[in-house]
Amino acid sequence: MGVLDLFRLDGKIALVTGASKGIGQAIAVALAEAGADVACLDYLSCEATEAGIQRAGRRALSISCDLGKAQVSDLAGVVEQVIQHFGALHILVNNAGITRPNPALQFNEKDYDDEAQINQKALFFLSQAAARQMAAAGGGKIVNVASLNAFVGGTYASSYTGTKSAVAGFTHAFAVEWAHLGIHVNAIAPGFVKTDNTENMWSDTAFYQRITESIPARRWATPQDFAGIAVFLASQASDYLHGTVIPVDGGKLVE
Repeated sequence: MGVLDLFRLDGKIALVTGASKGIGQAIAVALAEAGADVACLDYLSCEATEAGIQRAGRRALSISCDLGKAQVSDLAGVVEQVIQHFGALHILVNNAGITRPNPALQFNEKDYDDEAQINQKALFFLSQAAARQMAAAGGGKIVNVASLNAFVGGTYASSYTGTKSAVAGFTHAFAVEWAHLGIHVNAIAPGFVKTDNTENMWSDTAFYQRITESIPARRWATPQDFAGIAVFLASQASDYLHGTVIPVDGGKLVE
């Protein structure tokens, strides 16, 4: 087997949350291009993502689910739906997340609960449901999407920082518990990314310029910048990697 073969995902089944657009869409299509069939979970339409998966010659499944309202039983049902449709689940990418920027002194309980529900609780119990199936099948890969805020504080992002720090913590804890089961749990920590979710930041010309100048790469990330690292973490190429949180931030963390 050549080294490039280690990155192939032929015969693998993946589930990607928040797959309708942005980072989730880029990752879902990349996994398909590497050979995986992909289930796309979102409360929005995943039609465009499905089309990209199908162009790559792979099978796609859309699962409509609002993680902001999902109960633990719903999340177990999502995993069961993937297995019933495809016959297995080898890869879970926990990409879905929200942010409600506000100063900590003005932050309200509803926004706190919404961020915690999607960014923490849904991720935890979807990972649990997936890991139970993976353990029975002999292993799998779980890739979490954390944030640079798992390493540093952020202005007007106190609650979000807490939830993404929790994602990093879950990544470490799950890795320790599940490595012996053949389950690899790692995370990607994006820096500043130009997506619909961050439009309030990059549409502010002065803020956008200031942040751009503070990034050693001198640009914000695009969703495509996360395609390669996701394929790596989902593939055999990362088989001795457990509990790692990898910054993908243009060098921002070390500037």
